[in-house]
Amino acid sequence: MNREHTPHRAEELCAAGSALYTRALSEGRVQSEAARQAPCLVDFGLLHPDLDDMRWLRPTAPKVALPRLLRTIEDRIADQRRREEELTATFEPLMALDAEFSAASDEAPTITVLDGLERINSAIDRAMSEAREEFLAIQPGGTRPPEALAEALPRDQDLLSRGCRMRTLYQHTTRHSLPVLGYFEQLEGDAEARTLDEVTDRLFVFDRTVAFIPACKDRTLALELRHPALVEYFATTFWRLWRLATPMWPQAAPQLSENGVTARQRAIASLLIEGLTDAEIATRLGMNVRTARVHIAKLAATLGSGSRAQLGFLIGQSGILSQNS
Repeated sequence: MNREHTPHRAEELCAAGSALYTRALSEGRVQSEAARQAPCLVDFGLLHPDLDDMRWLRPTAPKVALPRLLRTIEDRIADQRRREEELTATFEPLMALDAEFSAASDEAPTITVLDGLERINSAIDRAMSEAREEFLAIQPGGTRPPEALAEALPRDQDLLSRGCRMRTLYQHTTRHSLPVLGYFEQLEGDAEARTLDEVTDRLFVFDRTVAFIPACKDRTLALELRHPALVEYFATTFWRLWRLATPMWPQAAPQLSENGVTARQRAIASLLIEGLTDAEIATRLGMNVRTARVHIAKLAATLGSGSRAQLGFLIGQSGILSQNS
């Protein structure tokens, strides 16, 4: 019986993963089936498929794996610092402009920095209780935790009961999420959901008067925006994405395949030819690395590819990226 694997970081390698990796280094390879007990080894790049026989996984040498994992952490820190600098540079002139207006009037600030989940959730709850017309939401990632949906249900239902409409944009990986579908089944009112392969980061817009966006990667810092031009910009962006999206609820449009290639696989194919890694593709499309690799393997089998380089060539030759998704 397989025990449920608890996600963890590379520096906290689980006992099952440590044992299997040690075995793989000793024996030179392990069966793919064995990695089900420790999927973290594939996620961290410590095990990789044997291209000569996909039933086996081969270990990545520790002297290769360690620098790669360290580089990933360094890149993440550097990216976070770069985003902080860009965010500061973007909002400094806006905040300076806002300060001028605030000094000349007693109106509430048009841009407020919300520090901490408690303060963020409190501000969102307040905006939601004041909304009378519309709630627009973009929810990136593969799905939403059942406990988060249960917590949101009474608040969302109260908004719908006041006659507001609710439009939610997810990623395609959410289409078959039972918790999300069950959540919508319980709602009564004007609620619709659609999906796209790629969406922006999280966004909430209420009545085109206030918007909320994350201000850091772990979402412990957010911006409450009440500047009319900024709120209108985000609302317009939402509706443009909405028109491109595929209906999910209440009437779900089927995801059709053409010539054996699904819409999801076409999205992955477009990122493959950009040179993205499996992990980068998974992040962009809101899925885990294992799922991305399954789709890549199916795409390779459909196109008859024997290698990553050949797969990119066959994608370009097949014409699948010119088909309508």
